[in-house]
Amino acid sequence: MRNLLKNRELLLGLIIVGMILGFSTRADNFASPGNLANIFNDTSILIILALGQMVVVLTKSIDLSVAANLAFTGMAVAMLDAAYPGLPLALLVVLAIGIGAMLGAINGLLVWILQIPPIVVTLGTLTIYRGMTFVLSGGAWVNAHQMQPDFLGIPRMLVLGLPILSWVAIVVVILVGFILTRTPFGRSTYAAGGNPVAAAYAGIDVGRARFLAFVLSGALAGLSGYLWVSRYAVAYVDIAIGFELDSVAANVIGGVSIAGGIGTVIGTVLGALFLGVIKNALPVIGISPFAQMAISGIVIVLAVVFNARAERRKGRIILRDRAPASEVSA
Repeated sequence: MRNLLKNRELLLGLIIVGMILGFSTRADNFASPGNLANIFNDTSILIILALGQMVVVLTKSIDLSVAANLAFTGMAVAMLDAAYPGLPLALLVVLAIGIGAMLGAINGLLVWILQIPPIVVTLGTLTIYRGMTFVLSGGAWVNAHQMQPDFLGIPRMLVLGLPILSWVAIVVVILVGFILTRTPFGRSTYAAGGNPVAAAYAGIDVGRARFLAFVLSGALAGLSGYLWVSRYAVAYVDIAIGFELDSVAANVIGGVSIAGGIGTVIGTVLGALFLGVIKNALPVIGISPFAQMAISGIVIVLAVVFNARAERRKGRIILRDRAPASEVSA
C-alpha cells in the first residue's frame, strides 16, 4: 500500500476517479461516459498547452507567454480565414503552428543568447504578444459568421465517438511522450533541468535545449490558438487570458518540478484532467466562482508543497558519478 501511494500518477488518477464518483452523487449523469468524454474534450486544449509548458519547465524555465501566443495565432488564422475563404484548412493549421513556433523561438533566443531569466522574458513577451493581437485586429472580434464551415467544423467532427479535438490532444500526448523518452532532445531536456552543470560536462548544450523547448511550447500554443477559435467560434484580444497559469498549475499538480528535471507526460495530463474535472463540477454543484478560484489556489499550493517534500526525499542530482565502493574505502 505504501508503494502504491508513492506512485504520484497512480495516486492522482485515483483522486480524479474519487472526485468523479463524489461529484456524481450531487449531479446526475456526471460519471456517464458521454459527460466524461465532454470533460476530456473541454480539457483537450489545456492538455496540449500544458505539455508545451512541461517541456519548458523541465529545462528549469517557464513560459508565461503561452496564452498570449495562443491569442495572437488564433486571431491571425481566424482573420486569414475570414479574409481569404479559399485558403485550405491544412495551410491555416500549419501557419498557426509556424507562427506559434516563431514566437516561442523569440523567447528561446532571448533566454539562450542574452541569458535573460525566462520569467522576465516571458512576462515581457506576454504583454507584447497581447499588444500585437490588438494591433493586428484593431480590437475587433472575428465571429462565427465570418469563419468558414470547415474551419469551425473539423474539430467538432466525431471519430469513434470523440471529436477530432480530443484526438488531436491524444496524438500530441503520444508525440510529446515519444520526444521526451525516445530522442536525444528529450534526454537533454531532463538533464538540462536536473543538473545544468553536470549536463554541460556531459556535452549537452543546455542553452540549445532550452531554446528548442521554447520552440516546441510555442508550436503547441500556436496549434492551441487554432483549436481555441474553432472550438469557441470567436477570436478576440482577451481569449485564453490567465490560461498560462492553468498550464503551470496542471504541471505542478501532475508532479512536474518547477525546479526542473522531474516530471512525466502522464502526470501533466492527469494534472490537466484534475483541473478539468474541478472546473466542470463546481458550477454544477452550485459552488460560486470566487470559491472555485480559492479551491483551485489551495490545490496548487498543496501540490507545490507535496512536490517539494518529494524532491527532498528523492534528491535533485542526476548525471552524478558514483565512485566504486573499493575506491571509497581506499
